[in-house]
Amino acid sequence: MDIYSSTDAKREFGNVLLKVQRTPVCVTRNGKPVAVVVSETEYQQLKLQALRAALLAGEQSGFNGEFNMDEIKEEARRMARVPQNAESN
Repeated sequence: MDIYSSTDAKREFGNVLLKVQRTPVCVTRNGKPVAVVVSETEYQQLKLQALRAALLAGEQSGFNGEFNMDEIKEEARRMARVPQNAESN
């Protein structure tokens, strides 16, 4: 994964957009990771994976009451968050 300082990412935004089509790009501030930029395609895949995982977790829980879609969506959002130390990919 390529790493850009926030200053470099701002200055080279066009290059960042080209690179994220192939691989995520980490953006740092003061040497610490603050963001990971991904392509729209990868973002949609991450959202779908998180939703599937949340639905599977609900199914495996054995819960047989009513489903709350807002809670399922929130769980999917929580599961989709990228860890702070994402530079290891």
